[in-house]
Amino acid sequence: MKLAEALQIRADLQKKIAQMNTRLSNNAVVQEGEEPAEEPKQLLPELDGYLRQLEDLMVRINMTNSQTMTPNGSLTALIARRDCLKMKVAAYHGFLESAACLARRNTHSEIKIMSTVSVRDLQKVCDKIAQELRETDTQIQSCNWTTDLIEL
Repeated sequence: MKLAEALQIRADLQKKIAQMNTRLSNNAVVQEGEEPAEEPKQLLPELDGYLRQLEDLMVRINMTNSQTMTPNGSLTALIARRDCLKMKVAAYHGFLESAACLARRNTHSEIKIMSTVSVRDLQKVCDKIAQELRETDTQIQSCNWTTDLIEL
């Protein structure tokens, strides 16, 4: 199985677990004399099974990521780089929105609001960071589709 397939299965298991939590919650209590729509005693083992599968898959994914080497280090290091680049792009975009939002003056006597940075220059920096993020994500996706998942 390729790493990308394992990641898709992991996402499916996470959705199933979230659904199981909802189903359990919906059947946790009933009015006296009524029966639950689903029996929690049967749902709990099903949840446990999904959690065991997820745990096994997560171990294998993490081991694969840490042992898979790319030109830029391990796949784990590349994922950490991508996650930090995402946060950096978000922070820069938020700052740029604030810096570009200047108040209009109706008269010359009103206080003039000015940006503390060159929005144009900072936008160029932000664009370069976003490009690095896209390239890093492309490297990760490429590895995901060409790397076999470690078997335990």
